[in-house]
Amino acid sequence: MIVARAGGAIVGVMIRVVLMCGPAGSGKSTVARRLEAEGMVRLSFDQEAWRRGIRTMPLPSDVHEEIEQELRARLIALVAADQDVVLDFSFWSKRARLIYRNLLRPLGVVPETIYLATPRAVALGRLAARSHEHADDYALSNDVAADYFDHFEPPTADEGPLTVLGAEPSH
Repeated sequence: MIVARAGGAIVGVMIRVVLMCGPAGSGKSTVARRLEAEGMVRLSFDQEAWRRGIRTMPLPSDVHEEIEQELRARLIALVAADQDVVLDFSFWSKRARLIYRNLLRPLGVVPETIYLATPRAVALGRLAARSHEHADDYALSNDVAADYFDHFEPPTADEGPLTVLGAEPSH
């Protein structure tokens, strides 16, 4: 939460919503957990699936939609309660990011995107090394992981506030 002041008086409170953006294995959950430790509420598809007993990815489309609807409702409730939120999703497409920008606009929130521009070999290597021991450690087959990386749409500055962490990925 960012407090706007004018001459010592509080004139407005800006809720901070961060869209974590990057392909699987890019480091999104690591950064999101850091933001959570700083006081943001973290919402995660992976954690929600794990809580439901789901241990394999990708999610079936009906389960994905059910989880997304629940997380959207929680996001809106958290923003209404003046809570800062980090969305630990992949936001793999411009369309996915736009959906959340449009969802938050009527609430007066302009989300910022943190993009993990992790090189392909690094991201795929991290995924291959996963042991599937907790919700942030889902294993993916090599083919699925490569497909996710190769079809990822990096965000651009025209989408809204953007922070890029890491080197530009090489495809």
